[in-house]
Amino acid sequence: MPHSENILVTSNDHFEVVEKTTIIDDSWPTHDQAVEDQTLDHFICRDGKVFAGTHLIIDLWGASNLDNLEVMEQALREAVEKAKATLLHIHLHHFTPNGGISGVAVLAESHISVHSWPERDYAAFDVFMCGDSEPEKAIEVLRAAFSPSDVKVDTILRGEVETPKQ
Repeated sequence: MPHSENILVTSNDHFEVVEKTTIIDDSWPTHDQAVEDQTLDHFICRDGKVFAGTHLIIDLWGASNLDNLEVMEQALREAVEKAKATLLHIHLHHFTPNGGISGVAVLAESHISVHSWPERDYAAFDVFMCGDSEPEKAIEVLRAAFSPSDVKVDTILRGEVETPKQ
């Protein structure tokens, strides 16, 4: 599959933005599904609940490498792999002068997004996945990549179907 990388630098009087875009395929992004899979909505049935997907809100405190684009990209790629998700695209912005990074890994199953404040040793990650993926496995990848002293995780079941009261 073709693979290319674009780097764009823009700035004004207040900040400079370094934008790194990795394009996995040069054509319009698509995700092929098997013919028999076309009608499935990929809602999850687990522990007596039915929901669209699991959304993890992950706060890393006392973290390092939050201004390193290569570490961030590798952590996102590994988190996607460990969570058994399908990577479609990664887009990262590197802000100066503080070095913070904002970005997203777009997945067939949804996304992982990040915004970091290296001057405060803090990063906010959102991990949202549907289907058979295992988003909880991304937590240990992020812990290993950024060595935080504290990790806070909130779990939201998105699109949870209400069961009728009897």
